[in-house]
Amino acid sequence: MSVFTPVSREQLDAFLAGFEVGRLIDFQGIDGGSENSNFFVSCTGGEFVLTLIERGDPEALPFFVELLDCLHQAGLAVPYAVTDRQGQALHQLNGKQGLLQPRLAGRHVEQPDAAHCEAVGRWLAQLHAATSATPLARRSERGLQWMQAQATAQLSHQPGSTGALLQGLIGLLERWQQQPPELPSAVLHADLFRDNVMFDGHHLSGVIDFYNAASGWALYDVAIAVNDWCLDEARALEPRRVRALLAGYAGLRRFTPAEQECWPDMLRLAALRFWLSRQIAAEQHAGQAGVLVKDPEHFLQLLKQHQQVSVGLPLAL
Repeated sequence: MSVFTPVSREQLDAFLAGFEVGRLIDFQGIDGGSENSNFFVSCTGGEFVLTLIERGDPEALPFFVELLDCLHQAGLAVPYAVTDRQGQALHQLNGKQGLLQPRLAGRHVEQPDAAHCEAVGRWLAQLHAATSATPLARRSERGLQWMQAQATAQLSHQPGSTGALLQGLIGLLERWQQQPPELPSAVLHADLFRDNVMFDGHHLSGVIDFYNAASGWALYDVAIAVNDWCLDEARALEPRRVRALLAGYAGLRRFTPAEQECWPDMLRLAALRFWLSRQIAAEQHAGQAGVLVKDPEHFLQLLKQHQQVSVGLPLAL
């Protein structure tokens, strides 16, 4: 979570004066992300995270506030918005819309084991259960249409083997837009990577960064998580961790036969989405100091690995 918009102590003092959080002790920018500006904020009334929104539609922010409140009410450890003395959750700071949220306990897991993966799968099922029957809805900014357009744009300057791979995926995107598969839907986190999940031992203590959350196929959310949590050193699916994550999810919601059929393609689309976003970011921010640009090659290699998928979904009973 890199800092694109700096904040001075004086600005932060004035901002916090509207909240019941006590006096500002210290704050610091958080490194490691690529979209919003984030700060750890220590006050006499507790520990918080301040997020300044740098990307996306500002009119979507009430959706995020409502989503996080819904998940908080459902008992999920999420960074719901702290309201000020007037009951407002959204604010302006240094020309950006901002949210103040409680800092969650725990730490990121760099080397997850099967137990961590099972907990991630179970949390995803809880997220989908909490949102599938609500009126909460938001169209993804990086859905099928966006992927098709960006993959087509990449065709002209990718080598032959990558171009052929992209061409096949563009065909899949076209087919799924024309005739979408009938799969269970919910509000998705859509970015459930290791750096967005905290653990205390093997207890999942919090999930952060919901700014890609949108309505969509629940299976797509599962594929995104598997593509980060369940890879071995060769960037191939590690069967034990994949089965653990899928079992954690299926323990709360069984996968359907249609989902089982779509699983290999969904893994590929989940990898394509993040290859495209990283490739675009690498092109836009090349040489820009202070901005973390994640390696797009990781997801290109994963796409190639996913031409053969050996671990299927647990059978629906």
